Amino acid sequence: MAKRGTVRGKLDSYFEITKRGSTYSREIRGGLATFFAMSYIVVLNPLILSGADASGAELGGARVAAVTALVAGVLTIIMGAWARYPFALATGLGVNAFVAVTVASNPELTWPDVMGLVVLSGITMLILVLTGFRTAVFRAVPASLKTAIVVGIGLFIALIGLVNAGFVRRIPDVAGTTVPVGLGFEGKLVGWPTLVFIVGLILTIALVVRKVRGAILIGIAASTVLALIVEAVARPGSQGAGDPAGWSLVTPSLPAWSAPDLSLLGQVNVFGAFGELGVMGASLLAFAILLSIFFDAMGTMVGLANEAGLTDEEGNIPHVDRVLLVDAAGAIAGGAASVSSNQIYVESGAGIGEGARTGLASIVTGLLFIVAMFFTPLIYLVPFEAVAPALVVVGFMMVAQVGRIDWADWGVAIPAFLTFSLMPFTYSIANGLGAGFIAYVVIRSVQGRVKDIHPLMWAVAAAFVIFFGIGPIEQLAGLS
Repeated sequence: MAKRGTVRGKLDSYFEITKRGSTYSREIRGGLATFFAMSYIVVLNPLILSGADASGAELGGARVAAVTALVAGVLTIIMGAWARYPFALATGLGVNAFVAVTVASNPELTWPDVMGLVVLSGITMLILVLTGFRTAVFRAVPASLKTAIVVGIGLFIALIGLVNAGFVRRIPDVAGTTVPVGLGFEGKLVGWPTLVFIVGLILTIALVVRKVRGAILIGIAASTVLALIVEAVARPGSQGAGDPAGWSLVTPSLPAWSAPDLSLLGQVNVFGAFGELGVMGASLLAFAILLSIFFDAMGTMVGLANEAGLTDEEGNIPHVDRVLLVDAAGAIAGGAASVSSNQIYVESGAGIGEGARTGLASIVTGLLFIVAMFFTPLIYLVPFEAVAPALVVVGFMMVAQVGRIDWADWGVAIPAFLTFSLMPFTYSIANGLGAGFIAYVVIRSVQGRVKDIHPLMWAVAAAFVIFFGIGPIEQLAGLS
């Protein structure tokens, strides 16, 4: 234990490292594990936001990559230094895809216009946090549903790992089958990268079972070394070249320096969409973005905090307002930087699985993102297939809490089931939460137990009804 009055002692006291049952080495290892688990976003975000807008302008891959790393780094450091939780932030995958589709499908909107809607959604969310509404919603969720969120996040993390590794893949629609995903390519495991994943998974499971210190990070490091050897000898290349046996996205290679282009910062038109689509059309788009980032973050935060043992006896997160404020700032900053809303990442579970319990781990992760901004190829050092085993193992750890759900009470059991099943099946945390919340309100009402429903749960369920019905609503309003 560090002595009080020393630098180590002050850091220990500020971050509550000893109090939370952690150590400096665990925090550093956790920060490293989280960074490598989510660094793919620096590669993936430019691909998602690659289309041209109504004016024919494109954001530019190099610019998006640099700013994605910068915003993620700054926000994650703030989360660690101020909120003091091991939660890392980066561009949200669901929101950036929605933003890209909105731009691609709407001939009136430019990138600055749509990013303005993201900023407005973030400002709205910030107001909801400052007024206490968002915290109140968090506390109104029944305990069994909070547990279901943990289980759902675990299944979601595991699926992300399996998909990233190419172990599970989407079956093309042209196949004419009702099965959406399958094993490997055409029902077979193919390629050296998949072998890297399998070897890494077996090694990581063995290390975890043996309770080896640093098991997850050792698994990532060993898988990375194997990946570099495989690429040097067999040269499987990338799947992007049309080879299903290649690396899923990141081909492992050593980093090199490059100057970041940060010219996207501030390229946003906050009210531009209202001038193009009118108040109703722009408001519906902003509402859809708001609900997604509002509940994605809440679900992720609950799941990660529970797994880290950072909740109190009632399942609440101490000083949760700070976490929510940073998350709201992430939406504003992401929109203002033209990289879409930033939010808490489920891959933070890799660091938590490694032992991270405090904000010090987030600072490590954030600094690595800043480094990646200058050494953008740093994120090419560790391919998806090397990190995926850690995500699968962490998913198992989180799903293990399923026994805490009261399965005898169908009023919470069915909503819990819908919550944790739809998260991975729809690839969305918000969708799982919405289905669970609506089912809870409906079933409790049918059971004649309306008094058990917190008033805010009615409001949240109603909001999700609108969220799920946004398509028909747009059609009725003539906006689709």
